[in-house]
Amino acid sequence: MTDLSPPASELRIAAIDIGSNSVRQIIADVSPAGAIRVVDEMKAMPRLGDGLESSGALSSTAIDSAVAAVQRMVTLAHQLAAARIEIVATSAVRDAANSDEFTERVLASTGQRVRVLSGEEEALLCFRSALAHFELGAGRTVVMDIGGGSLELVLAKDGLIERVASLPFGAVRLTEKFLAQGVRPRRVRALREHVRDGLKKSVPVKDWRGAQVIGSGGTFTNLAGMVLARAHVTVRSLHGTRVTRAELEHVLEWLSRMESVERQQVPGLNPARADIIVAGLAVAAEVLSRFDPRDLLASAYGIREGLLLEAARVTPKVADPGVARERSVREFAERCHYEEPHARQVQALSLQLFDTLAGRLGLSTDDRRLLADAALLHDVGYHINYEKHHKHSFHLISHADLLGMTPAEQIMIAHIARYHRGAPPKIKHAGFGQLDKQTRERIVKLSALLRFADGMDRGHVGAVGSLTVKWGADAVRVVAGEAEGASNVRLECWGASRKRHLLEEVLGRPILVMLPDGTEVSADADGDGE
Repeated sequence: MTDLSPPASELRIAAIDIGSNSVRQIIADVSPAGAIRVVDEMKAMPRLGDGLESSGALSSTAIDSAVAAVQRMVTLAHQLAAARIEIVATSAVRDAANSDEFTERVLASTGQRVRVLSGEEEALLCFRSALAHFELGAGRTVVMDIGGGSLELVLAKDGLIERVASLPFGAVRLTEKFLAQGVRPRRVRALREHVRDGLKKSVPVKDWRGAQVIGSGGTFTNLAGMVLARAHVTVRSLHGTRVTRAELEHVLEWLSRMESVERQQVPGLNPARADIIVAGLAVAAEVLSRFDPRDLLASAYGIREGLLLEAARVTPKVADPGVARERSVREFAERCHYEEPHARQVQALSLQLFDTLAGRLGLSTDDRRLLADAALLHDVGYHINYEKHHKHSFHLISHADLLGMTPAEQIMIAHIARYHRGAPPKIKHAGFGQLDKQTRERIVKLSALLRFADGMDRGHVGAVGSLTVKWGADAVRVVAGEAEGASNVRLECWGASRKRHLLEEVLGRPILVMLPDGTEVSADADGDGE
């Protein structure tokens, strides 16, 4: 019989979130440090919030459907040996006159009690999740969650909450109130004016203009999916996607002029959300207008993940900018059993080259972070097999759960690592050719630096302590300095010479690799290419 139990140090928890639009379950093993490893998920869309605005009560049809969904989820949780089952309900159940009837039906059919969250409790769970998945340690942040029945806002400074607000601006509720007769631009304008007035009365703006804004919930993952689909970008996870205000407004206007059946065909949009997405985006647009941020970050995590952390009694640590990303990359490398000394050496040499040549290559500080991460992860493909390990690295990095970076950045890191050896980047390569020209050019330049640095640790012993780059009219001379305790760097210079060709191409001139005494070392005489 298959052992379904979690590792001894982890707690398996099932979190069920009963919302106005959907009922969602996540079953996961949660570590003492707060790492979440998903075991299974289940989703249903009974639309408990339908008709609530006008009737004030949950319909019997929706109750039957929701109770059946929760029953299935509890059965799955038992089958997967969940130690705890946490069930919460949000706006629709909270506001309904017959909420007791619903919660008693769930208790009778599953043996599990439903905790009906207040608006503030709902907001705090979303914030707990954001704290675990974003870097909130510096500056002001607004976390917003748009559910079916309500909008939750948490305003935090340096990771500490200053204000919480729960407003009746959910996607299902506002669709029923303003767009029941169909989506039309004038009706969307009326909806936005209603939200705008409510935000002015409830949410202060002083000191919060320009704050980082994080959006949690299906409205934002679907927005991210549509924006990326329009840009022909394919990613495994939408978490961390940045969407500008202009992009949001453009998508909102575009969808507002479609019929529901047309919206169901839009790439990146879940067809089941086609009838309520306009209301959700209109609320998001008004929140952005209120706080005037540069853009918003889409979160793939929300109430359920916050509930998992709460149930496991894990309080996420406030992370300063860069910390969550660095920790996430390092932990992923460790899970892949990477060769840390070699990875650190290649990273150090890559960054030495970058700092010398970035200006000539037109690269920025953002590119430096990409190179640093790709260098640390370039050999994680060994975890699968040495043969074609660069391609395995690409696959592993592309599908990793890495925090503190956008999906586009993660894909770039995967490509840079993939091209640290083997054939250089080519348009015909799957994935690479689909990227825009500017992104491809950045990948080629950073891959060239990584290749050369990897060659400079050919023996995996950290023999090279420093690199001195001398830019000449006829060639670029790279002198390898010996690390403390090293007596010979000839193998490393040979390795770098062997992997210099892509860097020569992007620099537009030959590269001569030199020993500390000025002797040139070339791999060309061996007839041994990359």
